Amino acid sequence: MLKRMFVSPDPGRLRLRSGLRAVLGIGLAVVVCGLAGHSLVAAVTGGLAALLALFTVLDATVRDQAITTALLPAVGFPVLALAAGLHDHPLARDAAFLAVMGLGVYARRWGPRGHSLGVFAFMAFFTTQFLHTLPGQLPELYSAVALSLLASSTVRFGLWCYERRLPAAAVPTSATGKGLARATTRQAIQATVGGAIALAAGLLLSEQRWYWAVGATWWVFVNTASRGETLVRGFRRVLGTLIGIPIGLAVVVPLHGAAVPSAVVVAISVFGIFYTAAVSYTWMVFSVTVMAGTLYGLLGVLDPALLVLRLTETGAGALGAMLAVLLVLPVTTHATTDAWIQRALRCVHACTAEAAARLSGSTTADPAPRIAELEALLGRVRMSLAPLVHPLSPLRARKARAGQVLALLDTCAREVRGLTSVAADPEASQDARLAAACWRVEASVEALTAPDLPQRAGVPNIPPHQTVAEPALAHLHGLERALAELAAPLHSDPRAPLIGV
Repeated sequence: MLKRMFVSPDPGRLRLRSGLRAVLGIGLAVVVCGLAGHSLVAAVTGGLAALLALFTVLDATVRDQAITTALLPAVGFPVLALAAGLHDHPLARDAAFLAVMGLGVYARRWGPRGHSLGVFAFMAFFTTQFLHTLPGQLPELYSAVALSLLASSTVRFGLWCYERRLPAAAVPTSATGKGLARATTRQAIQATVGGAIALAAGLLLSEQRWYWAVGATWWVFVNTASRGETLVRGFRRVLGTLIGIPIGLAVVVPLHGAAVPSAVVVAISVFGIFYTAAVSYTWMVFSVTVMAGTLYGLLGVLDPALLVLRLTETGAGALGAMLAVLLVLPVTTHATTDAWIQRALRCVHACTAEAAARLSGSTTADPAPRIAELEALLGRVRMSLAPLVHPLSPLRARKARAGQVLALLDTCAREVRGLTSVAADPEASQDARLAAACWRVEASVEALTAPDLPQRAGVPNIPPHQTVAEPALAHLHGLERALAELAAPLHSDPRAPLIGV
């Protein structure tokens, strides 16, 4: 797990750049709050707002990202006021917190912007509990949040907007439905029930720090779409917290709340959050845990017992999420996985068609956006298959099949990227055999994804290895083989469902 964090591919060094930019953006936000004369509590609130803006705003274009960032105060400020006003009314506070939680998850149906606004609203309520915000502090907090968002946006959209030189990011969204058939509706209900369980358990553990349990339930639900994904994420959240507490104590306690070294630890933790988020949820949570311990040290309330309490609260929150996804309107892992695999395969065909058209002389065909979409879809496939390939999974047959599917999809992506690279060369030859090979790729994808085909019907034979001098044809033949080999794991025993059963 530790090795994967450091050796995982980082195309274009995007994770590295994202982490460094986050440190600069959040650091600038805190400095600006300090220069404005804000208190430590206000500076912490502003820094967290900047972190959330940089971490959760993931719209496809820079323009949409800027619009979403500008909209964050529109949901954050009313929620801050609501939470601060209900500070002395526990029952109303708890009901409002659960309502914000459910609506925050429900907002995902409106895509990346809805997701970002939902996260910001929930964390606004959470932050008031973490900092014990009172109504009299609201003007200062509003100012700190506004200044911090302005500072972090200056870095993101002005000083270091590397996305402007990249293709528009592909942001895959779940297939939609109506009523309870819609995943976001089910998850909103699940999150509310899970939050209620976590809240009750959290209050039993501590009447002052109960909100950690609700926060754990919330973050377990973020970016998950099935019960399997949620169960795995709950386990990883507890594990990351468990690892982070002793290391955080060893690092933070000797600092005795000193500002400069604590700021360095927070900066390193921020970088860790952004650098590891895409490859290891466990290490991201570890970084969050160390950062939280450091903030407690700065606020003068750090205590080993407090961090142990945070671990138990996190466990209670993860348990609440797990019970909710298992018992309330469960969304099965294989149903979610099937949908993402089908979309990835169709994107493979679309990429191939665009590249082939480019090789045939088309001046309008451009496979680059399709490649970006394919990478995003494969990321969702890996996430949805994570429960099956987890080391602790007892389903050995499904684990082997899931691993085979991932390996073959990665091969498809590699061949498509190679084909796209060849197509980008203006000197590439225009071979008439490309059309026939692309037709075979289309037939293979149809055979793998058609919902009404009998088991193994229409599955192409695995073509023999061929030595082809033409690079484009070599990539197409490799793609054909990978698609043909996918038929075995995707069209197998109905008791272990994936596509085609």
